[in-house]
Amino acid sequence: MTRSITRRAAARFLALAAATLVGFAAHAQDKFIVMSSTTSTEQSGLFGHLLPIFKKTSGIDIRVVAQGTGQALDMGRRGDADVLFVHDQVAEEKFVAEGFGLERRPVMYNDFVVIGPKADPAGVKGKDVVEALKKLGASKAEFVSRGDKSGTHAAELRYWKAAGVDIAAAKPAGYKECGCGMGPALNIAASTNGYVLADRGTWLSFKNRADLAILVEGDKRLFNQYGVIVVNPAKHAHVKKDMAQAFADWVVSPAGQAAIAEYKIGGEQLFFPNAGTK
Repeated sequence: MTRSITRRAAARFLALAAATLVGFAAHAQDKFIVMSSTTSTEQSGLFGHLLPIFKKTSGIDIRVVAQGTGQALDMGRRGDADVLFVHDQVAEEKFVAEGFGLERRPVMYNDFVVIGPKADPAGVKGKDVVEALKKLGASKAEFVSRGDKSGTHAAELRYWKAAGVDIAAAKPAGYKECGCGMGPALNIAASTNGYVLADRGTWLSFKNRADLAILVEGDKRLFNQYGVIVVNPAKHAHVKKDMAQAFADWVVSPAGQAAIAEYKIGGEQLFFPNAGTK
C-alpha cells in the first residue's frame, strides 16, 4: 500500500515538473516582440549589432519586419507590430496624433546622399540636392526611385517638389520606380549606372558599388532623423506594451545610445544618437 502511494506521488510530481517545464518553455518563447522598421536599419547592419546587446540585458528577443516607413506605420495601425523604428517624422507624428502610438521619441540620425556614376553625365555633383534634381529632371539619365512609401521615398518626393518637378503629373524621362528596399534600389542603380537617393548607412554597408559614388552630400535638407514609437495597446489589446516600452526606453538610454554610436563600418560611424531632441 505504501509503495503504491509512493508511486502515485512520484507520478504526480513528475507530471507537475513536466507541466512546469512546458510552462517555462512557453514563457520563454513568448518573451519576444515584433518591431516594424525601415530597410535602412536592417540592411545597414545596425540591428545585427544593436538587438543582441538589448537581448543580453533584457532577455527580450526582437523579431524585425523591415520595410518602408509607410508600410511599417500601416503595420502598426493594424496591430501587427509592438514597436516601430522609422524615419519620417511628419508621418510618425500623425500616427501618434491619430492614437495609434503612445509617444514618438527621437533616437538617432544620419543623412541622405545622392549616389550616381562617377562620370556624372547629368552634372549633379555638389552640395545642393534641389539643384541636383533639377539637372536630373532635365536630363535623360536614369534615376531609381524606391517608390515604396518609405521614409527615403518621402524625402525624395519632397526634394523633387522643391526642384519644381511634379512626379505625380509627369515623371522625368529616366525616372524608374522599383517598389523595393534601399539595398535592391542601389543594386539596380549599380547595374544600370543610374542615380539614386540613399541613406548613408545603407550606402556604407553596400558592397556591390560598381561605378557608383556619392555625388551630392552636405545639404542640411538631407538630414535623416529616426524615431521609436510603442504601438498603443488601447487600439490593439494584444500589443506587448511592457516589453515594447522596455526596448524604447533602452534605445534612448545612455547604454542604447552608446551602442548606436559604437556601430561603425571601416571606422566610419553610420548613425549618430540624439535622444532627447525634438
